[in-house]
Amino acid sequence: MNFEWMAWTLPTALFFTGIVSMLVLMTVWELVSPTVEAKGLLPMRTTRGDRLFIGLLGSAFIHLGWLAATDAALWGALAVSLAWTALVIRFG
Repeated sequence: MNFEWMAWTLPTALFFTGIVSMLVLMTVWELVSPTVEAKGLLPMRTTRGDRLFIGLLGSAFIHLGWLAATDAALWGALAVSLAWTALVIRFG
């Protein structure tokens, strides 16, 4: 297969490695300690996987908004996204 069309830079590889790592860790955590739906700050009952998905989806929108609003590097958006995802997973 020819993957030359894809820009496999170090940030791209780290991004996909991070996503795969989160999915593997969440799967192991689920096998060790099955999740129970809980009601937190979000207006619905969620599981750990739901909160991870909401955190990742919110992070995508944070990055898109950052790109639309500023010409600054994405490090700020990354910091906001990490904080957002941590808060959603912990208190969501």
